[in-house]
Amino acid sequence: MAENDEALPRDAKTVKSLLKSMGVEDYEPRVIHQFLELWYRYVVHVLTDAQVYSEHAGKPAIDKSLPLTLISFCLMSIFSIHQVLLELARNRNKIPLPKTIAGPGIPLPPDQDTLISPNYQLAIPMNQSALAMEEMEEDEQPADINTYLEQKTDIPQQTPRRVSSPLPKRPK
Repeated sequence: MAENDEALPRDAKTVKSLLKSMGVEDYEPRVIHQFLELWYRYVVHVLTDAQVYSEHAGKPAIDKSLPLTLISFCLMSIFSIHQVLLELARNRNKIPLPKTIAGPGIPLPPDQDTLISPNYQLAIPMNQSALAMEEMEEDEQPADINTYLEQKTDIPQQTPRRVSSPLPKRPK
């Protein structure tokens, strides 16, 4: 591992010594590269902002104090957001939760609001011939079966009706 330390760039050695000072002994080699990428992106972001601010001020170059000011501003905004979120959480947590109405066990919604309640739907075809058959009395039936069948086929069919009713509860 000492051979690899000599081949590492100065920034990678700095990250490695930083990890070692924090007590991190075992890590994957890509962790150093990930820290370096994060580090470089942060530096580019701060220097780009510093360049924008210096151009706005009409200065040809970036002052040495400007990046430090931007870094402290970023840290203050991060901590102020953290403080705002903590205050919102404290205010929300002051409101107590409602008391439970149900007794022991798992509170379930009423049976009419669940999808597991017994509900059977029967499709009963209602056509004109069936209605006519119900209305006819036994002595009014046609004597010839062929005329009866002709009457049955002449009437157009209607769509079936759905009937829904819950089953009674079973005693336990």
